[in-house]
Amino acid sequence: MEHRCEVAVLGLGAMGAATAYQLAKSGVRVIGVDRYHPPHTQGSSHGDTRITRLSVGEGAAYVPIVRNSHRIWRELEALSGESLFEQCGVLVMTSSPDYDANDASDFTNRTFQLAKTYGIEHEVLSAEQIRQRFPQFSPVLDSAVGYFEPNGGYVRPERCIAVQLRLAEEHGATLLKGETVTAITSHEQGVTITTDQRTIHADKVVVSAGMWSRELLGQPFDRLLRVCRQKLFWFELEESARFAQVSPTFIFTHGPGQFHYGFPPLPGEGSLKVATEQYSEESSPDTLDRTVSAAEARDMFETQVRGRIAGVTSRVVKSAVCAYTVTPDSHFIIDAHPSLKNTLVVSACSGHGFKHSAALGEAVAQWCVRGSSDLDLSAFSLKRFAGQP
Repeated sequence: MEHRCEVAVLGLGAMGAATAYQLAKSGVRVIGVDRYHPPHTQGSSHGDTRITRLSVGEGAAYVPIVRNSHRIWRELEALSGESLFEQCGVLVMTSSPDYDANDASDFTNRTFQLAKTYGIEHEVLSAEQIRQRFPQFSPVLDSAVGYFEPNGGYVRPERCIAVQLRLAEEHGATLLKGETVTAITSHEQGVTITTDQRTIHADKVVVSAGMWSRELLGQPFDRLLRVCRQKLFWFELEESARFAQVSPTFIFTHGPGQFHYGFPPLPGEGSLKVATEQYSEESSPDTLDRTVSAAEARDMFETQVRGRIAGVTSRVVKSAVCAYTVTPDSHFIIDAHPSLKNTLVVSACSGHGFKHSAALGEAVAQWCVRGSSDLDLSAFSLKRFAGQP
């Protein structure tokens, strides 16, 4: 079978779903391809909740992107009737014996500075204020400091993907699910995509394939991208657990290089989602262990939860594994492929992409249609890796 379109989108997770929707909404003939049936649990766009905040401690280049995403989440809610963005606030805090208010590397300090620079509404909380407002964090040290951003919160990744894919189809997109891309070849006039079921001829292609990008894209991505396995845990709450009526999502630093993040208990679930990140062990789509062991659950509770979050038991209600595809500097790559013509790469997002995905989908669609985007994406160019081995 042969299909023709203006733009093909390969991978329909966070970035791909947003891009396919925005392209179809703009009247572009688009075909999307995914090897599974999104939203699914095989990549990095799942897990019930994802943090979103305006003061993005990862860097100033992300601030305008996440602002646009917040706008688009609300637009999508109005169009779909689905609840996608819960604006419960975000608490970024450091509770460490070694906390130094002048340490520019501390994530909470970076978040403070970015909020001040960009006029982002926030509060500075002392340890006592943290305890009073959010009793689940009563164990914080007296030296603890918190950044509270009322306009942050969390988005629902599976819902966001499902809504955008549905709207994309309503605007005429063709979505090919359960189909694997095996090759991409390009020429001056366009791109040919081969799957295990058909051939697709497109004027342009957007590759947003997450951890499958490395093999699909070849050089230099095969040396730039690493796949790192991440674990998510939902710990059961004690019956007497006390939480504020509106509790925030949180990022909790408790020592040099030691942190975790989590979310308020979702209604009716009786559990708290907590996770951390690791970048020392590398994996691949074929070798990724998708099970979480009892030993890993115990280690997570003992090192990240016990003595830091009150009202949480060691019993794991559920767990999940996702894969971060990361670059050498942990920033995004959004750029034209250096050797494949008419090919735009939107990967990897290094584990912090979902909050930005709605706006990046809009920007990528603009790029496909007119060759440029309203957002300045130059910070994510491949040029920054020039000369690296």
